Amino acid sequence: MDSSPNKRTILIIASAVDLILSGIVLLIYFGLFPVDISGLGVPRWMIGLIGGVWFAGSLAVLTYQLTRTE
Repeated sequence: MDSSPNKRTILIIASAVDLILSGIVLLIYFGLFPVDISGLGVPRWMIGLIGGVWFAGSLAVLTYQLTRTE
């Protein structure tokens, strides 16, 4: 049994969920969600950097998996 399509489906789902979560982090960073991040003890720029890198990585994996030919 070939498990390649199953792995690809799992990677697509996982990267899509990561993309949504990192998008929420970026929306919080930009102030579009009413969440106070100043009480976390982490500098604001660091949350933006982590969210941006996470978003870019998730988008790259999702784009690769969706455009890959078999």
